[in-house]
Amino acid sequence: MFNRIGEIEAMPQQTEQKYMDKRDYHVVLRTDQWAVEKERAQRVSSLHDTQADAIEHGRDLARKAGVELVIHRPNGVIRDSDSFGNDPIPPRDTKH
Repeated sequence: MFNRIGEIEAMPQQTEQKYMDKRDYHVVLRTDQWAVEKERAQRVSSLHDTQADAIEHGRDLARKAGVELVIHRPNGVIRDSDSFGNDPIPPRDTKH
């Protein structure tokens, strides 16, 4: 954050903590199955035979947690993302 003269200020502790606690879900390919993973989790949340099934389950989890779902291609590149959180500056998204 910047003050009135353009100097960088520390982020308010409440805001900083909110972003630290945010743990998005990711849909990624693991060997021969699609996994739904929560950021910084030691284990996957679920495994699925198809990416569509993993996305459906991941959306449910992300919606309940109020976080973002990040969908990856088989090569690991991000394909899409859906935000279910309380975004103060929502994107001008026309896909939904």
